[in-house]
Amino acid sequence: MAAVSLSVSTVQPLGDRVFVKVSAAEEKTAGGIFLPDNAKEKPQVGEIAAIGPGKRNDDGSRQDPEVKIGDKVLYSKYAGTDIKLGSEEYVLLSEKDILAIVQ
Repeated sequence: MAAVSLSVSTVQPLGDRVFVKVSAAEEKTAGGIFLPDNAKEKPQVGEIAAIGPGKRNDDGSRQDPEVKIGDKVLYSKYAGTDIKLGSEEYVLLSEKDILAIVQ
């Protein structure tokens, strides 16, 4: 079986799904205590890396996504599928799981 090399440029989400690059987790608390890897919370903020063509309406037309590549977003804590490409972590999730665009 041949090995497949994946990168962000080769992954194209389908439908209303988006590919989000996960922001780094906090390394230490506000009080200055360093956190071990198993104590860190899963980040809920990331940057849109790729977008699918949009949700299909009942009449067959496509609804344009509300987000665009480069937007920083807040998403549901347990939503999506975690994917690691190289040393970077990404989440593939549905557009409905995005809660807000962060300015």
